[in-house]
Amino acid sequence: MGRVKILRVIARLNIGGPAVHVINLCAGLDAQHFETTLVCGDVGLHEGDMGYLAVAAGVQPVVMPTLQRAIAPITDLVALWQLYKLMRRIRPQIVDTHTFKAGALGRVAAWLAGVPVRLHTFHGHVFQGYGGGLQSMLIVQLERALGRLTTRVFGVSQLVNAELQAHRIVPAAKLQVFPVVLDLAPFATAARRGTFRAELGIDAGTALVGNIGRLVPIKNQALFLEIAALLVQRGFGGKFVLVGDGELRVELEQRAQALKLADRIYFCGWRRDLAGVLADLNVMVNTSLNEGTPVAIIEAMAARVPVVATAVGGVADLVTHGSTGFLLPTESAAAGADAVEAALRADVALLDRAQRFALENYNLQHSLRRAEALYRSLLPNFE
Repeated sequence: MGRVKILRVIARLNIGGPAVHVINLCAGLDAQHFETTLVCGDVGLHEGDMGYLAVAAGVQPVVMPTLQRAIAPITDLVALWQLYKLMRRIRPQIVDTHTFKAGALGRVAAWLAGVPVRLHTFHGHVFQGYGGGLQSMLIVQLERALGRLTTRVFGVSQLVNAELQAHRIVPAAKLQVFPVVLDLAPFATAARRGTFRAELGIDAGTALVGNIGRLVPIKNQALFLEIAALLVQRGFGGKFVLVGDGELRVELEQRAQALKLADRIYFCGWRRDLAGVLADLNVMVNTSLNEGTPVAIIEAMAARVPVVATAVGGVADLVTHGSTGFLLPTESAAAGADAVEAALRADVALLDRAQRFALENYNLQHSLRRAEALYRSLLPNFE
């Protein structure tokens, strides 16, 4: 049958796990057997653009400006028509969609275009944390309808799949775990070189606690600030960094001022050198209200940085409290401060277990070969 043509669709290559996942898949599959086209929309203001990662990996996306995150009926119909035309021209055997909007338009277009294998990946828990009850109910109904058009649905973790089953999105036979595809080598090999600290004027002997992610409500960095303020009240002499940007930056900066953290915290914006950032952290804190598979946690574990994280979504698939990191409730600054203090005392054995878990479960080459085997199984005539 020659090379299998795969068309991947994602709403945008903004900073986060979904973009990393699709770029690694596009770049890493055996080019003798697979030919991949990546389609994406434009990155929004303040989101942070991972297009540089695609360029570095040799992936040239087809940018479709009509493919937007926001609901816009006329623009969405145009995007649907453009996707349909592209599929009719390329004639892929597989269409693989990621994120909500791209998943909806991409699967409908693939069904209309007669693409034989239609796949969709859920990278997180879309049924809670992003809107009210009515919105969640509508999303469930829409995903059930889309599930009927889908050959296979993937969740990036067991907990994501459990939620998909609980909402009866697709029959169990159509559901499978497909872990996020990561290249952890830069994180596992990054020595504590002090470059990031030097930029901020922080010496090697000062403890540095960081949070990495979009500055948006679902990431709940307000809790990180509360934890930081409580640690300072307890006598903590270190510093804090927020790496990322987003709609809440000004509000969070103002909150930091009100908590008297202005001289203790750095808002660093988006960084491309996350391996270097993690190499200089003493603790990485994730305060999200919801998560699928948080890439920053896996990268921190690979970099031997102790992790403190809210026990939400797929986090418990990664962090075992007291063994590979520390878990806390979503709204307890006191528990968060206790966990950071424990993480600062973490022994070598905990760091060893955390790094071993990350490297064994998210090995890039194993992930790529597993993906290739899956595609072969869905195309029985593959040779």
